[in-house]
Amino acid sequence: MCGEKRLRLFLGLRLQVYRCQITALIGLCGSFLLNGCVAYRPRPLNPPQLENQYRTRVIADPKLRSFIETSVGPIQSWPPLFLDLRTLSFIGYYYSPELEIARSQVVMAEAGIRAAGARINPILGLDIGYDTEAGLAKMYGILPAFTIETGGKRGARILQAERQAEAARVGLAEAGWRLRSRIRNAFYDHLFAVRRRDLLQIEESVRSEIVQMFDKRLAVGEASRPELDVYRVDLITTQAALQISFGDVEQTRAELASAVGLPLSALEGFTFEAATLESPPGEDSLPILKVQKAGLLHRADLRRMLAEYAASDAALKLEVARQYPNLVLTPGYTFEEGFVRYVLNSSIESIPLFHHNQGPIEVAEAERRQVGERFEALQAQAIGQMETALVQYRAALNEWQQASERLISVQRTREEAARRALAAGEGDRLTLSTVRLQTVTADRGRLDALRRVSTALGALEDAMQQPLQTMLELPDPSRVSPRKGGDN
Repeated sequence: MCGEKRLRLFLGLRLQVYRCQITALIGLCGSFLLNGCVAYRPRPLNPPQLENQYRTRVIADPKLRSFIETSVGPIQSWPPLFLDLRTLSFIGYYYSPELEIARSQVVMAEAGIRAAGARINPILGLDIGYDTEAGLAKMYGILPAFTIETGGKRGARILQAERQAEAARVGLAEAGWRLRSRIRNAFYDHLFAVRRRDLLQIEESVRSEIVQMFDKRLAVGEASRPELDVYRVDLITTQAALQISFGDVEQTRAELASAVGLPLSALEGFTFEAATLESPPGEDSLPILKVQKAGLLHRADLRRMLAEYAASDAALKLEVARQYPNLVLTPGYTFEEGFVRYVLNSSIESIPLFHHNQGPIEVAEAERRQVGERFEALQAQAIGQMETALVQYRAALNEWQQASERLISVQRTREEAARRALAAGEGDRLTLSTVRLQTVTADRGRLDALRRVSTALGALEDAMQQPLQTMLELPDPSRVSPRKGGDN
């Protein structure tokens, strides 16, 4: 009887030891898991604060200057004396919310690579109970489970995520070009609006002089009322167009500010200049043949489509790999009635009994085929855009050259002749004003032709997605956001 008590005492002590071991193991696992967890970091949005930050943006920001200097070198004076397309493009790259969205998409895609490479975590099971046949003897067990992926699923998953990240990076470059194109269009729209306003002011002044002269001639009987009324109607029409032009100048300035990500007040006091506006490049000086010889892969949208095709191909490989079931290993440790048991169980996860993943494979094949067809369509569209834009630019350039060489030269020659005649006493001021009016009208026609040249050149740049006049040294849009640092 004494020996039986000693045996029970011994088994009780052993049970306490195993219980402590299990408790310590569970505590160790819990501590390890908690130490590796990432803490949640709140990042609430404050709309009033964001609005205030936007409205207080200025070009004189020293951080903006530092951002530009990292690409072009030291700047002698800041803020600049005037704003050109290059400077505005840098400002847009610094402030643009469109690029912030594209950068965040790259960050999200790169995080997807890390997520795709993660291995399946093991499962830990615990068994605690009683054996009723052995006098309610306690039982303890630890049953982990490890999943082994087969068929190269993890590699295919990582490859798909890498291709998607590459597509996001190229998409960021594409977003950078779209931003540059938008800024260019807004910049030239504002320049032409200002020039048109200036020409209308000159025309309004000349027409006012003509009306005043006819008023005086009508008073002395040297002109008729119907003739004066014609010039007055023309003057009223010009004055109405002049008022509209003032609104166009303000509207285009606001559109330019929006394109670069600045409030309208930030552009107050700045002038805008384009050194090459009056000298558009000839067709021979454009690097068209060089670009065409290099192919169309310099276009970001085509490179993005190729990356999307590679991602769809990787997705198909992943679905093919999912035909093969994973292997699950479940080693076990069990303590029961003073005895320890070690077992190694295994199972096959998702046995392909009813299907071999044919449905998802067919969907992935169809998606890959669709992306390929979209690439072919986009490539054909790009070729057509390039050829059409080149024809339009050639025609617009020829029209502008004719307007410059013929109409303007003729009108200026006539104006100089009228001035010399007035100085020699052989002409009158009405004749000179009439010739000046014709010159202003010709200048407006020439300005319209120059605008069509600028529009056609912009369309040609968009078709090639490459600056054709000056190779702007724009910063790499894939860099971390210059305003938010590593927060992205």
